[in-house]
Amino acid sequence: MVKAFSYLRVSGKGQVSGDGFPRQRAAIKTYAKANGFSIVREFADEGVSGAIETTERPAFAEMVAVLHSNGVRTVIVEKLDRLARDLMVQESALLYFSQHGFTIISVSEPDLMANDPSRTAFRQMMGVFAQYDKAMIVAKLKGARMRKKAKEGVCEGRKPFGHYEGEEAILGRLKALRAEGLGFDRIAAKLNEEGVPTRTGKPWHGVVVNRILTGKKRT
Repeated sequence: MVKAFSYLRVSGKGQVSGDGFPRQRAAIKTYAKANGFSIVREFADEGVSGAIETTERPAFAEMVAVLHSNGVRTVIVEKLDRLARDLMVQESALLYFSQHGFTIISVSEPDLMANDPSRTAFRQMMGVFAQYDKAMIVAKLKGARMRKKAKEGVCEGRKPFGHYEGEEAILGRLKALRAEGLGFDRIAAKLNEEGVPTRTGKPWHGVVVNRILTGKKRT
């Protein structure tokens, strides 16, 4: 038996007590039994829109963290729209799983991660978009500092991480990983794996994560 996680999601709070979860759970259980999978843990996002990025969903984010730490490599969903309704969110999640050696299986779409030309082309484009987005964030941060310096003559020293546009969400991710018990070096490695940009565009390092989370200044 191959160990696997199940992922369930319903969009509205009113659906939490409906048949959404029981239906998804039953479909996944039937598929797992017929195909040699053992569901060892269930992750469920309650009242979460399918258009929301997977990294912003509590249960999905926790599931990904556990996938990286305990050896399970497979996730089973009832349908692709339980993973996400938005095409971009779907493909970004599939791309991430593929890059890290994980597999998402849809009971309703068994060829979900097949490398047909259309999906392959889309994932390649997603990689380009991700790289462009990362570069744009770095450029925006640099531009903000340059404008401030041109206006006031100085930048009033180095601002704490989280001060500039786009950094608040990254700071939240740092704190969440630390709360999970990860060390500074492991947090840095994880952010590099996820393609999260630093302020300078260089790779993350444990000492930088330490400095941001503890408030220590450079010496």
